[in-house]
Amino acid sequence: MRTVEVPLPDRAYRITLAAGALGAADLLRPLVAHDTALLVTDEHVAPLHLARVQAGLDGVALRVLVLPAGEQHKSLASVERVWDALAAGGFDRDATLLALGGGVVGDSAGFAAASWQRGIAFAQLPTTLLAMVDSAVGGKTGINRASGKNAVGAFHQPRGVLIDVTTLATLDARELRAGLAEAIKCALAFDPALLDTLERDLDRLLAREVEACESVIARCCELKAAVVVADEREAGPRALLNLGHTFGHALERALGYGHWLHGEAVAAGLAMAARASRALGQLDAAEVGRIERLIARAGLPIAPPPELGRRELEPLFGADKKARGGQARFVVLRGLGRAEVVAGLPEAALAAAFERPPA
Repeated sequence: MRTVEVPLPDRAYRITLAAGALGAADLLRPLVAHDTALLVTDEHVAPLHLARVQAGLDGVALRVLVLPAGEQHKSLASVERVWDALAAGGFDRDATLLALGGGVVGDSAGFAAASWQRGIAFAQLPTTLLAMVDSAVGGKTGINRASGKNAVGAFHQPRGVLIDVTTLATLDARELRAGLAEAIKCALAFDPALLDTLERDLDRLLAREVEACESVIARCCELKAAVVVADEREAGPRALLNLGHTFGHALERALGYGHWLHGEAVAAGLAMAARASRALGQLDAAEVGRIERLIARAGLPIAPPPELGRRELEPLFGADKKARGGQARFVVLRGLGRAEVVAGLPEAALAAAFERPPA
């Protein structure tokens, strides 16, 4: 078992990684604040993992809500279904909301918890690699709107995060690869040693080897926890976690939420940010090539689809929630493991971002 502490003042919690954790009563029960809980999951995850969690929570007054799966359901309609289930169950401020699934379930259920009776306890039980390395940690919750990705939400820290890496055995291969994009992001933004590990162990990660997966997930959680503790509400350095996301969010919105997975859009965004960083004189061609090769080896895109270019995507950058005064902000690299936020990009850097590397 591995643990990572998130020592926020008054809201400290623990991330626990353990094979078989979703069936372990001694790990599950402390996540429930009192003795009543609503568990929110989706139609893909429920048949695979719900029964184990229910068994581990024997003795808790537990209700279950199963939502439709997919990014297109990260919506107000889903949050309203959670609110309605809380109301129907008579859940008050002593209740706990448990989110079992990927980022869509975690973000939607977390936002419902943040807003139900002005905030109730919740815990994250992530079952996708992307949620394990990123979205389940840090207390960002929210939903998509036509105006942008995660346009409505709240900061609401969980009571805890319980990661059972064995759930990756049931994860669709495309979802697994998409999750690797967020791990690559962490390495590029903060930790060159993690980049070395990802390059060395990529085949083991794609084969879902438990030890390799737990090691990378734990390191990503450590990196993200340190950033969240330093800047919980993204007033400064936490914005560095958005490396690749200004490009990626525009891609998701232009394509329609759910057409590309979030991690696929982020992967293309990472490569675009790397090319922009080269044009700014902050990365050399060999470093950009290294980034593009790793992303491609993971089976992820390094450029937008052919039908989307600057004309389609550039107008969407200013609508990103990181924008200030209508001006887009981008995270670029000053070197491998060193990210920075810049307000806008000069013409040469934007042009470089949209270059299409030879096949």
